[in-house]
Amino acid sequence: MRDRAGVAGAAGDAGAEGAGVAELAGALREAVRGEVGFDATARALVTMDASNYRRVPLGVVAPRDADDVAAVLEVCRARGVPVVARGGGTSIAGQATGTGVVLDFTRHMTGLLELDPVSRTAVVQPGLVLDRLQEAAAPHGLRFGPDPSTHSRCTLGGMIGNNSCGSHSVAWGTTADSVRELSVITARGRRLRLGPGWAGAPDGLRELAEGELARLRTGFPDLPRRISGYALDALLPEKGADVARSFCGSEGTLGILTEAVVGLVEAPRARALAVLAYPDESAAAEAAAGLLPLRPLTVEGMAADLVPAGAGLPAGGAWLFVETGGRTAAEARARAEDVVRAADTVSALVVTDPADQRALWRIREDASGTATRMPDGTEAWPGWEDCAVPPARLGAYLRDFRALLAAHGLRGTPYGHFGDGCIHVRIDFDLLTGPGVGRFRRFSEELADLVVAHGGSLSGEHGDGQARAELLPRMYGEETVRLFERAKAVWDPDDLLNPGMLVRPAPLDSNLRFAVLPDRPVDVAFGYPADGGDFAAAVRRCVGVAKCRTTTAAGPAVMCPSFRATGEEEHSTRGRARLLHEMLAGELITDGWRSPEVRDALDLCLSCKGCRSDCPVGVDMATYKAEFLHHHYVGRRRPAAHHTMGRLPEWLHWAARTRTAPLLNALARVGPLARLGKRLAGITPEREIPRLATRTFTGWWRGLGPAGGAGAVGGPRAGSAVDPPAPGAGGLPEPGAGNLVVLWPDTFTEHFAPSAGRAAVRVLEAAGLRVALPPTLLLRRGAIADGRTRAATALLAARRARVCCGLTYVSTGQLDRARTVLRRTLDLMEPVLRAGVPVVVLEPSCAAALRTDLPDLLPDDPRAARLSAAVHTFAETLERHAPHWTPPAVDRPVAGQTHCHQHAVLGDTPDRRLRTAAGLTGDLSGGCCGLAGNFGFEKGHFEISRACAEEQLLPSVRQAPPDTVILADGFSCRTQLGQLAGVRGRHLAEVLAEALDRRAGGAE
Repeated sequence: MRDRAGVAGAAGDAGAEGAGVAELAGALREAVRGEVGFDATARALVTMDASNYRRVPLGVVAPRDADDVAAVLEVCRARGVPVVARGGGTSIAGQATGTGVVLDFTRHMTGLLELDPVSRTAVVQPGLVLDRLQEAAAPHGLRFGPDPSTHSRCTLGGMIGNNSCGSHSVAWGTTADSVRELSVITARGRRLRLGPGWAGAPDGLRELAEGELARLRTGFPDLPRRISGYALDALLPEKGADVARSFCGSEGTLGILTEAVVGLVEAPRARALAVLAYPDESAAAEAAAGLLPLRPLTVEGMAADLVPAGAGLPAGGAWLFVETGGRTAAEARARAEDVVRAADTVSALVVTDPADQRALWRIREDASGTATRMPDGTEAWPGWEDCAVPPARLGAYLRDFRALLAAHGLRGTPYGHFGDGCIHVRIDFDLLTGPGVGRFRRFSEELADLVVAHGGSLSGEHGDGQARAELLPRMYGEETVRLFERAKAVWDPDDLLNPGMLVRPAPLDSNLRFAVLPDRPVDVAFGYPADGGDFAAAVRRCVGVAKCRTTTAAGPAVMCPSFRATGEEEHSTRGRARLLHEMLAGELITDGWRSPEVRDALDLCLSCKGCRSDCPVGVDMATYKAEFLHHHYVGRRRPAAHHTMGRLPEWLHWAARTRTAPLLNALARVGPLARLGKRLAGITPEREIPRLATRTFTGWWRGLGPAGGAGAVGGPRAGSAVDPPAPGAGGLPEPGAGNLVVLWPDTFTEHFAPSAGRAAVRVLEAAGLRVALPPTLLLRRGAIADGRTRAATALLAARRARVCCGLTYVSTGQLDRARTVLRRTLDLMEPVLRAGVPVVVLEPSCAAALRTDLPDLLPDDPRAARLSAAVHTFAETLERHAPHWTPPAVDRPVAGQTHCHQHAVLGDTPDRRLRTAAGLTGDLSGGCCGLAGNFGFEKGHFEISRACAEEQLLPSVRQAPPDTVILADGFSCRTQLGQLAGVRGRHLAEVLAEALDRRAGGAE
């Protein structure tokens, strides 16, 4: 969060209120060393967490230390302004939102201050992300026990505030079980060190507890996942009068945590995973409790609704994931096999490979996002995310829960911590209309009664917040809830800390984040087919699980490179979605599509499309960015880069027709001219202008002549379709003909890297395929041609044109122009589409544009869907249309990076199989190269672009052995490698073509 100065009018009101907010902001800036943000962007980013709720704060402070926290409390107390502590913002009950000042601990107070492997303790600050603690503890054979599915971005402070648990709680309990001491500051500025034996208790707390011993002993359900309410029973003398444990789960309502001493546990040296299949979730739930005597590490449950096809699970309708540990792999496996023998299953599988285990756990961890969409695409929401009942009653509870859903006409897919009796579920509540919200309330009240009837807790992991606190009297009774209010008054007599949570709560159906959105779809350019054409529904996809906020890209993941480079929420996928939400709401961000706040946040979006696949709910920020830019610049002057790089195909086509590529290359090497040109074109001065090919790919193709030209293998080429004849002329293939493929001459292959195109022709023909290029004449009727004959009558009615995927227009938001280009492309491709011929696209970004942007921009043109379906990558083409071809043996290691669009849209499984068949060993890295088409060339983006490349791509290349093949199918990736590492990356087609030539030379 940058320090922001836009204070005047920050509260949205003029006059005295606005002046009061300005005075508050000024006082905070004088009092703290951390950043203070009272502008629209800073506030919009924290209006929501991962819940259904929205509250607009006055401002945000990122404290640097405990002194800053104390100063904020002093300033706010003097003015009666509430204070809310916030970690990763992944709470799902609304407790990480507030109307006063929000403390963001993720900027500075993120330290691991000490780790003592002897005492098995660590001293942490509240903003430390759990995975960072796990990474530091792992070399000592230790770990922090609780591990929520958001472990890669949730903070220790948030976990303590919510008393989080995670999948391993059957072995290691809740966060409260791992807390030793807590340093907190009360609303009135007292610094306390909480621990057992009444350590750090505020005045009056001991007297309160000792006066209510009978209630503390009998009024709190005894079950492993009781998180609801205050844990006042931890103050009982027989429980050690542990003030720190009692503080856990208080959701920031009692004091502000500034430091914690936490316990660590010994991590098993080896693990195995028993996957147990059952006919349905109730059967799985009833089996879970019976496995606990075997002392597993996890007993997690999932139903088929949340499992993607091809997940590799044993046949069944629901599954238990039961993890076991041991000192050796054999011991862990033996325990897993004991679990299988003890379980009454339909079928079972024991997984010992760590990579396979991680893949299965990712399915479970992503459920918090994937559950937000029903199988038919209907939205589903939290609110009853984590009720818990005694494990032995879970099966019966689930049956009653399903019956209650049906009675209200609702649907949901339970999953979660079956071994602890804790169920997660997202339900398809209608939270957009009055009747729907009314049903939400009635269901909530009845479900609360059902949970209590089964001896359960309204919250079993994520806290009560606003979602359930109103219903606590149904669980505890009025007297115990009044005791909670008295405890709150002891800690925070002025009710300044997170008011409206836990005690004296706001109604569960107020402050709903959907209420501020427009009730009619806004006019947009893309079709948004998965969201019913509604841009607001597309933006609502972001539910705040914050997988985009991970600080390292795991495995092949891409999302979100700009956040990892900057560490700023506004440059995460979630942050941008929040700003778009507030833009549609019109309260904080009032300029609509003209909003500079949204424009600035989207400016560092690389349009990598990583969120499209890596986000559990499929947020597609690249599309949202293009949509926004389209509207933002209507009737306004666009940046120079939009005209130069956005219309790149036009300029390059002009250069080819005038044969000025050599001249342009020479001018680009003249320093003063290059600097002037880059400044005028909006290109960052640190970049070199890529050299244009002096002979385009299609120019090379035309020069080959008909059959048997250079590089032709295995019989007559289908030829070039640049000058198509009338249908059937020259013995051309009819629709559906054999082994013909059309090779797409994308802008980058055509003008910058024709060697990739030449290599692809070489390989495709060696595989027995016949290659043609798309038509370049718009005919009333046409056919795929061989380039040797002309039909005079057809030519009289034709005009010359080029196919284009529209990528550069889309990425710069020139969507009207993109539609025009794509319609022309569809007109040109009609003969290809009629013939049903596959279209091979070498450049992944162009293939992704044709697969996704084309049908989304032209949803009413059936040809768009047909062309989208016809698009194949190079590896897909060989796998599907030359399945019996054996590639030449390269037998070398590879390094490089899977193109981000390949990862997000196209998939790289055929590429990996092709590399394996060719003896290319090793894996390509994930992440994004950082150049991302026009992004890395635009002024002001160079440092971010380089930081993205330094994350995975450049280190993988630098560490590669000397004989390593550097693979990069994308022109941007190859350019980034050349400019930042001095390394030549090659398309896979080039590597295989070179191997073919070596094999042919050896044969001769």
